[in-house]
Amino acid sequence: MKKIFTYILVLTIGLVFNACNKILDVQPLDRVPASQLLTDISGVKVLLANLYSRMPVEDFVYNPGVSFNYHRTAGSGYIEPGFGTTFYTDEATLSTGSGAGPINDGYWAYDAIRQTNLFLEQLPTVSMSDAQRNALIAEGRFIRAYMYFGLVKRYGGVPIIEKSLEYIPGSDNANLFVPRSTEKQTWDYILSELTASAKTLPVSFSSVDGPYRATKWAALGLKSRAALFAASVAKYWDKAPLSGEAVTQKLVGGMTTTDAANYYQQCIDASTEIITSSGKKLYKANPANITDAIKNFQDIFQNPTIADEEVLFKKGYIDGTVTLLQGHSIDVFYNPSQTNPGGLYYGRFSPSLDLVDLFEDYKDNGEGKSATLETRTDGNETEYIGDPTKVDVTKPYKLYDNLSQIFANKDARLHASIIVPGSTWKGVNIIMQGGLIKQDGTKIVYTNASAQGKDGKTYFSLGASALSGFSAFSGLGSSSDQNFSNSGFTLKKFLQEGKNVLGTYFSSTTDFIDIRMGEIYLNYAESVIESGKGDASLAATYLNAIRKRAGHKDNITATVENILKERRVEMAFEGGRYWDLIRRRDNHNVFKSTKRKILVPMLDLRQTTPKYIFVRANNYYDERANGQNFQLWSYYKGIPGVSTNKLVQNPQY
Repeated sequence: MKKIFTYILVLTIGLVFNACNKILDVQPLDRVPASQLLTDISGVKVLLANLYSRMPVEDFVYNPGVSFNYHRTAGSGYIEPGFGTTFYTDEATLSTGSGAGPINDGYWAYDAIRQTNLFLEQLPTVSMSDAQRNALIAEGRFIRAYMYFGLVKRYGGVPIIEKSLEYIPGSDNANLFVPRSTEKQTWDYILSELTASAKTLPVSFSSVDGPYRATKWAALGLKSRAALFAASVAKYWDKAPLSGEAVTQKLVGGMTTTDAANYYQQCIDASTEIITSSGKKLYKANPANITDAIKNFQDIFQNPTIADEEVLFKKGYIDGTVTLLQGHSIDVFYNPSQTNPGGLYYGRFSPSLDLVDLFEDYKDNGEGKSATLETRTDGNETEYIGDPTKVDVTKPYKLYDNLSQIFANKDARLHASIIVPGSTWKGVNIIMQGGLIKQDGTKIVYTNASAQGKDGKTYFSLGASALSGFSAFSGLGSSSDQNFSNSGFTLKKFLQEGKNVLGTYFSSTTDFIDIRMGEIYLNYAESVIESGKGDASLAATYLNAIRKRAGHKDNITATVENILKERRVEMAFEGGRYWDLIRRRDNHNVFKSTKRKILVPMLDLRQTTPKYIFVRANNYYDERANGQNFQLWSYYKGIPGVSTNKLVQNPQY
């Protein structure tokens, strides 16, 4: 067995985990003898770090259309950006266009699970204290549970393998063909493993390792997330009914309302323990004013280290300009055109108007309703133009003095998460304009040209004469030149405003926050209201605590609708929206020939002093595709390799 284990180590040299770099202040793996890795605590840490690298964290180097830990070298052609599942939802699209799910990341983690099993089996041979060994075992079980969570939410029930399997020459090797467990059995196994891990894991690590390693609270945080997922599937799986052998055997779906109640209770219990005993809390929960609320929320994501009081688990990175391909690239790919740090591809993140409209204003009347942007004087905010070049400018569009005025008084989290037209970013006024109306009423839309205003000045349809002077609506339809927002908005959350990052790919080192208290509060609230268990008044307290951190003064009712809306604005772009649509079985209704929405600001030169109108329109790429769809069978992915692994295939694959 030791020989097999050593061989696997050699195969995984190139996969050493650099994200958790603080625990890797040891010799590089390629300089450490394999025998030492099996007997020395420093070598064990290297192996453990490798296992962390195999966890399915949907972070800045996750590309849901390709793989995890995705780094394509510059010499191999176009470098595709990573960024979770956001572009498969109604939150945003790539500026080059992106469709709806299903994701296609190829995740089938049994090689990583085997490595984890081998790690756990070899720990008794390493000289260390029982306390050290037990803690490492708990850490390994957390990692393995995370891997199974990545599997079950994609495939439903999967084979549960807790021991390394050996190939025996000359036998039928029937031991290698482990059948799929039911979906319920798989969820139960994950939750049981996280419960056991939480009992042994430390409550904290040193300030050096911090939330990069799994603590008791990380295990309970993942349990809170997984239990809510399981509860939602148990309650709502039949909203998307499927048929076939996998359904009959309950390998997918097949859970009951009793199962849902049990899982909701497990979510409530795990969340409660974190909230009451971890010492973790919302970062800067009581801002002095809206300006502070914006800055505080932005700071959580552009500099997560200062917000560790809220963070339960995160992933770090080494600068890829120093250690090849070990950072990430969001500060290159997603800075707006006007602040491009020097990369070939930039400005490629386009948040949707669907999301922007969700954010509240500060009327704070206890209703918590979204504040739809006011584009018309007749109150008609449901008309969307398929082709903005054909917009009827005689309709009663509301006139604004500048690009940013329409967003005044909107929720702090909008301004902390999204660069809206007229925002100041890195000291630059970000211009996102899609056209202009000439004095005679004719239009120039989606192309850059100029016209004279009544004041005798020359104005440009995209806001400036040079490509470097604006950040939206240029190059639509061209994948190589589409370095501009296609929606009228671009990303702010996660980007570093106060740091000039080199325009070199993989040069960003901002931590990715995987689990934080904001999610735990929302998990608790949703589980309580969906199940009728727990404390409904506490659910409302936690819901409103999140809103108060955003500067709101009122209290709203804890309804499922309010909680889900709050989840969308609080956790925008953090990777949860896709899986929320999956677990609640809403994706096929959200994406049913759906065209995501955009906002096209246009300068109106018919006025003595030029004014702006804002046109609601369909996303250019969704319009061209006649809408986006999510099919029922896509709630589960197809099981790979069924011709050889003898597993029952999921429906309609």
